[in-house]
Amino acid sequence: MTIESVLAEKSLGVLMHPSCIPGGKVCGTFGKGAKEWIKQLNKHGIEYWQFLPLTPTDSTGSPYSSPSSFALNPWFLDMDDLIEKGFIFISNKEELGPTYQNKNHFDFDDADDLTKKLGYLLLQGWSSQSEERKLDFYKWISENFWVHDYALFVVIREEFNMLPWWKWPKEFKIKNNNFLKSWIKERSEEILIKKLMQWHLDMQWRAVKKFAELYNIKLIGDLPFYVSRDSADVWSNKSLFSIFKNGALIFQSGVPPDYFSSTGQLWGTPTYFWSKHKRTNFDWWRKRFKRQFELVDLLRLDHFRGLAGYWRVKGNSKTAIRGKWITSPGKILLNKLKNDLGTNYLPIIAEDLGVITPDVEKLRKNFELPGMKILQFAFDGNENNPYLPKNIEGENWAVYTGTHDNNTSVSWWNSLDNDSKRRIKDEYKFSEKPSLSLIKIGMETNANLFIAPIQDILSLDDSSRLNTPGTIKNNWKWKLNRPLEEIEDDIRIFSELGNRFGRIRK
Repeated sequence: MTIESVLAEKSLGVLMHPSCIPGGKVCGTFGKGAKEWIKQLNKHGIEYWQFLPLTPTDSTGSPYSSPSSFALNPWFLDMDDLIEKGFIFISNKEELGPTYQNKNHFDFDDADDLTKKLGYLLLQGWSSQSEERKLDFYKWISENFWVHDYALFVVIREEFNMLPWWKWPKEFKIKNNNFLKSWIKERSEEILIKKLMQWHLDMQWRAVKKFAELYNIKLIGDLPFYVSRDSADVWSNKSLFSIFKNGALIFQSGVPPDYFSSTGQLWGTPTYFWSKHKRTNFDWWRKRFKRQFELVDLLRLDHFRGLAGYWRVKGNSKTAIRGKWITSPGKILLNKLKNDLGTNYLPIIAEDLGVITPDVEKLRKNFELPGMKILQFAFDGNENNPYLPKNIEGENWAVYTGTHDNNTSVSWWNSLDNDSKRRIKDEYKFSEKPSLSLIKIGMETNANLFIAPIQDILSLDDSSRLNTPGTIKNNWKWKLNRPLEEIEDDIRIFSELGNRFGRIRK
């Protein structure tokens, strides 16, 4: 079977996380707002909607350090859908707390509070549900192996004041199933709530995905390479990770020293025991990918270079200096994934940013995976910069103005020195709207896919930035503070510009 690329023609996309979509009581949800967004993209011939991982977040709000690789974020549960379908009964929605309309940031505590109230209402309404609905629920539970361990993990964590699992009492920490049987019976209602929420989230998102298919919109998800040490994944599958039974790291992930950091980066996530993954025929990884492709059409694989080789540092190290490059069995895994999917292409975009070695490039090209190019990285004066538009060879790329980790393009431009601005203006036709100018440069490249964050389409500054790496304050909280119809002119301008470069679906 000939290997093809998932990106076959010129196209256009927008990066916006569901939490940022207007509507929803606190943040955006898997409800009406998401469907209205899909309709708007379709109306203007934009083919792709990209977002961040849909998983639950950590305490800082980051979806890249989730307590589960398989679960969905309870903040996205759409209350109106639950009421309309008779899963919850409430006379006044205002009883559930404040509504965050016309605000450009939301509060995590309010999102958690609403989640708890909805969970309690789901439990209250469960006994009055039809037998058919109950059978559907239990069938779904039986088909999703991860749900029970995730629900149990979350309820135990709440029992012990959100402590990480390695600080739980011994029988909980080591996951002594015989001991846990009686405890599970005592906490059956709390565990049921977590399972019900995941069932509803799954149904709501699948309805969004089906809606997207009707409107010919393709969904691009995001998968972190490593998983959080404090997760149901690691707690339930300790032998697959470089971790002692007591939770201490044997080896941890990171990257070696480079131009940006003299001590490298330590990420604190356990590396994989690849030998065990091989012996189990990569079962956990394959289930992880299978779950993702139930939810999305394409997947951006974060830290793709980890599939070729990874930087392994001892678990007790304080810096990433004394590490070692270890080869990963990525080729074997990707071949198995290709067989699982039964396609002649892999629906994966490889996040291959940073210093990329020939083995990584070879692995990406072997499977014809599109790589990524970020325009904000391009203009440092180096004529050989791989992100410069003229140095982007071929079409099998996804080009971005920036990602969720970058400045918005307006603030990026404002931060440049005058010499850099003059150099860019001399070579490119930069208008008084730097964000749209950078978007135009990206659309002009040969890359088959060009994506802009919604903040750049709206020419917003860093007050609307989603994340600033290395900080924990005010990240992941931004949301659009006006209705979608009020940004339609901006989407239309973005679409018309794309049309000039043959990127709009007719």
